[in-house]
Amino acid sequence: MALTPFPSSSSSSPNLLRLSVKSPSPSLSPSVHYILFGSPCPTASPFLLQKSGVPLLPVAVKPSSSRSKIKCFTARSSTKEDRLNQPETLAAENVGGDDDEFGGTEDPNSQQHHSSAVTMQRVTSSSSDSLSLGIREPVYEVVEVKSNGVVSTRKINRRQLLKSSGLRPRDIRSVDPSLFLTNSGPSLLVRENAILLTLGSLRAIAMRDCVLIFDYHRKGGKAFMDTLLPRLNNMNGVHCMPFELEVVEAALLSRTQRLEQRLMDIEPRVQALLEELPYKLTADILEQLRISKQNLVELGSRAGALRQMLLDLLEDPHEIRRICIMGRNCTLKKGTDDMECSVPLEKIIAEEEEEEIEMLLENYLQRCESCHGQAERLLDSAKEMEDSIAVNLSSRRLEVSRVELLLQVGTFCVAIGALVAGIFGMNLRSYLEEHMFAFWLTTAGIIVGGIVAFFLIYSYLRARRIL
Repeated sequence: MALTPFPSSSSSSPNLLRLSVKSPSPSLSPSVHYILFGSPCPTASPFLLQKSGVPLLPVAVKPSSSRSKIKCFTARSSTKEDRLNQPETLAAENVGGDDDEFGGTEDPNSQQHHSSAVTMQRVTSSSSDSLSLGIREPVYEVVEVKSNGVVSTRKINRRQLLKSSGLRPRDIRSVDPSLFLTNSGPSLLVRENAILLTLGSLRAIAMRDCVLIFDYHRKGGKAFMDTLLPRLNNMNGVHCMPFELEVVEAALLSRTQRLEQRLMDIEPRVQALLEELPYKLTADILEQLRISKQNLVELGSRAGALRQMLLDLLEDPHEIRRICIMGRNCTLKKGTDDMECSVPLEKIIAEEEEEEIEMLLENYLQRCESCHGQAERLLDSAKEMEDSIAVNLSSRRLEVSRVELLLQVGTFCVAIGALVAGIFGMNLRSYLEEHMFAFWLTTAGIIVGGIVAFFLIYSYLRARRIL
């Protein structure tokens, strides 16, 4: 490949160059001529590459200095047609050795333009890679509640959510609505700038000045908003506790109230069934008992999971202190978990908040234990009633079995008499039919024999404790 000035326009157009590209293969054309149009401007300018019969191709070139070298790269292909039609990419780069040798320095404007071009190229490459892989960034529709009680609905993607909350991608999994079935257990995760709440169908991220609620149309989200908004409106912007603690308390309160309300709905029905079942066994009542027992099992498991979460928080003072130092210039010492604050007043306030958080968690722990204990007691009563019903049904089945056995014994005795009658019913002469008393004697013998056989078998079964 040769790079030479265009002979006819070297004086009038100093930036017009002709490129001759020679193919290594003898079967191809000996050379292909290209015309390179340029601009003498010192800043980055577009160059045009032209071949006879081929439209102009723009090539981005950065002429950093007068002694910069221009390189032409040709891509080889396997076929003749591909080698003729393959576009060559021209790139101009500044060689550091030449600059040092001639004392030249690179223009700062061109350097900045080059860095911005590289950045744009990387962004375009990453976006094209994500599109080629078919990866679609999830977009969440959330309700944002400010600390002053202002409510707004907006859509936010994962990248914006991570940037605004300072979380990591693995933290979002606990509140991701698409992972509702896998993350059904209650959790309260404390991070540096946010608290992630997962309580039933409630998914929320509490920060210093706002809270983001996922799946706000579900029962948990609605109950949480109904509890939080009146508290914020009644305070008129003045909070006795930090906003994130208000959010945590509202979430625990709404969840506990829902569990207690469900217990209050189930308890009267279970009590009525327990009073009615010993005297009335029907399919409808037994079905109601089964449904009530299932609801009690579900309620007890949810209350127990919430109680275990609160117990874990109370037994881990490190997490409680991380809540206290959120938004403050405080750190925790490794090993001792002692708080160190740049301002002594903030340390005093953080220690007071630690006591308030412990009291808050203790309060809701007692309510959860009460709800869980009552649900367990009702469930034990229902299980005892089921056992009693099972014993009652077993006794009834035993009575039915005894009656069936007696009927089978009687049937056996009657069958013996029928056998005797069948023998005499044959059309054979036995000479008994000539006597007048033979009929009455045979009939009496059959009846007496059947009765005697029945009592003998019955006595045997009673002696063996079968009846």
